[in-house]
Amino acid sequence: FLTSEFDLPEYSVRRRYQDFDWLRNKLEESQPTHLIPPLPEKFVVKGVVDRFSEEFVETRRKALDKFLKRITDHPVLSFNEHFNVFLTAKDLNAYKKQGMALLSKMGESVKYVTGGYKLRSRPLEFAAIGEYLDTFSLKLGTIDRIAQRIIKEQLEYLVELREYGPIYSTWSGLEVELSEPLEGVSACIGNCCTALEELSEDMTDDFLPVLREYILYSESMKNVLKKRDQVQAEYEAKLEAVALKKEDRPKVPTDVEKCQDRVECFNADLKADMERWQNNKRQDFRQLLMGMADKNIQYYEKCLTAWESIIPLLQDKPETK
Repeated sequence: FLTSEFDLPEYSVRRRYQDFDWLRNKLEESQPTHLIPPLPEKFVVKGVVDRFSEEFVETRRKALDKFLKRITDHPVLSFNEHFNVFLTAKDLNAYKKQGMALLSKMGESVKYVTGGYKLRSRPLEFAAIGEYLDTFSLKLGTIDRIAQRIIKEQLEYLVELREYGPIYSTWSGLEVELSEPLEGVSACIGNCCTALEELSEDMTDDFLPVLREYILYSESMKNVLKKRDQVQAEYEAKLEAVALKKEDRPKVPTDVEKCQDRVECFNADLKADMERWQNNKRQDFRQLLMGMADKNIQYYEKCLTAWESIIPLLQDKPETK
């Protein structure tokens, strides 16, 4: 991270998952009007991924790295002092124990986000965003569940294939004339096993994490939308109070204007973040689906090549006269 915000050109620090969690909470508190990227806390696929395996650890490492890059690419979050501390502090735990005295003022901006008011109705553009997020998370959730089921069934099929192939090899020892084609079938099934294993790994390591990230991303956006609604509800309540208490007009309008500024700030930040999120989503899913298509093509080409290799063994067999 080369920027004037840092004292040194390069830093090397160690961070645990709980440190990432701390960072995200601090960003959410200090930047309530912005969309904070989600953490990969729900990437575990039950029955498919072992949370202690090297594969899972690497998948989570990539996801945490993406989380940091999302923040780095954001024009506001990248300058947040909590982020600066996360990237540079040698002992983050000691820093946490200090009570964050230097950064306490940053948390004050979240105080106006309260749930004491009820919104009458969202503006149409934000209502449309809410409806889109509901539908989007529902569709992705369905795809995620089906994809997990497919991977689980692929792995079960892989177990059967691994038992299936060697049987042909054992059989070949009993059939002299069929020995070569039977060994060919055994080798073919072995190649298909390898191809299927690679496809399942790609689905688990590359496909599922992106689905999970965007499901969590949509939930994060819904939370920001709710905070925006609360601020608007507070503004509407203050406007009503002014109308009912005309004698207090000299004092109240200043408070109302501040609340109106908060609403406008929330609206602008949320719309900008939504547009940025949509652009990232289009790029990510285009890359994801292209990769998925390529991996499936490669899988079927490997299987086709394996089965085609058996044909000459059968065709070239000399006929018995």
